[in-house]
Amino acid sequence: MLTFSESEYSNRQSAFLGELPDNSLVLIPTNPKSIRSNDTHYPFRANSYMLYLCGWTESDSVWMASNSGGEWTTSLFVLPRDTKSEIWEGRRAGPEGAARDWPVDNAHSIDDLDKLLSPLLEDCNHVFSITGMNSKIDSLLADCGKEIADPKPNLDSLRVIKTDAEIELMSKSAELASQAHIQAMKAGVPGVGEWHLQSVIESCFASNRSQWAYPSIVGGGENAAILHYNSNRDPVGDGDLVLIDAGCEVDGYASDITRTWPVNGRFSDAQREIYELVLKSQIAAIEACQPGARWVAFHEAASRVIAEGLIELGILDCTLDEAIGDPLEFDGPYRNYFMHGTGHFLGLDVHDVGGGRQGDDDPGPVLRPGMIVTVEPGLYFGSWRTDVEIPERYAGIGVRIEDDVLITKDGPVVLTSSCPKEISEMEAIIGQEG
Repeated sequence: MLTFSESEYSNRQSAFLGELPDNSLVLIPTNPKSIRSNDTHYPFRANSYMLYLCGWTESDSVWMASNSGGEWTTSLFVLPRDTKSEIWEGRRAGPEGAARDWPVDNAHSIDDLDKLLSPLLEDCNHVFSITGMNSKIDSLLADCGKEIADPKPNLDSLRVIKTDAEIELMSKSAELASQAHIQAMKAGVPGVGEWHLQSVIESCFASNRSQWAYPSIVGGGENAAILHYNSNRDPVGDGDLVLIDAGCEVDGYASDITRTWPVNGRFSDAQREIYELVLKSQIAAIEACQPGARWVAFHEAASRVIAEGLIELGILDCTLDEAIGDPLEFDGPYRNYFMHGTGHFLGLDVHDVGGGRQGDDDPGPVLRPGMIVTVEPGLYFGSWRTDVEIPERYAGIGVRIEDDVLITKDGPVVLTSSCPKEISEMEAIIGQEG
């Protein structure tokens, strides 16, 4: 079943193929199934390029486009129908179903790929394929005697700008994740297990025909100061904050939200000081997400607010310029406590394509309408750290606040705005389950 209309996929294919030279051949393979343990596989998810181009979700498949005489023909090579295998692993579309129900010109058994591919490779002048994803395809292309070009840059430039249909679906993903975080807040009580809060959030995803977009981070107390903590196995003590970084995937599209709150329902003075500083920096960063702005603009906005705040709180004893460091790199001592970037692109991948800086001198892409980014500044004061002095007042505190933001011609729109982040809003619902 297609997530979008056939015309949506056809438009994507036309935009992608229209940038390639005549007499080209394109191969986009799915990734193979992955073993979790012994003979048990991880649940299969097709790679995002396959999902983007045609919505195909089965394993062991290849999307192909060939161009001769200026006209493109698209094909899917898929697993054939096999009753015995389908009894064990589920029904397949097969070539007949793929040709009938998916946005391609024709479909074939994957078993026929070799014989149908050989003459096309001989006759084409240009070959594009994503290598390193499917060893069989890599082997076939290694012997073709032609240079293999990477189509990902062409596809990435399309994927980074979301269509109206994609924005609608990502808004649904953002809203579901927002409601899941609210349910977790309602379940917050002193002593609650990180694992229980994880189960509250992920059961909300599952009960709405969704799943997590990345392993959920539920870090209470000191664990909140570990950026990618996901053991989620400790109880959260009375007086501790819990940092939850969790998002869902709806029909392939991710949301990504982080909220930090006290399980007893009341911020201490020290927690409030750090939280309000992070929130102030996030608001400044969101405001900087304007069309035409440089990628680094919203990180610089957040960093400047955090550096100023760390000085005001007495955590840093220096000037603002010294706290920020190099005006191009923003690498000053504030980075001891805010050591990650402020955001990333979001889409079919939670860390989606097209973003970031490619080097020290690269300011990154320019923000344009249709892009969706996360905005997620944080401050971390793990008392166990030996690399930097941790102020006693703030020892053990970790705070991150993250929202999903759509760039429009009129400025930023927060897709996750229904997820509370003001202190008064959160304190009003923490522990109010039932």
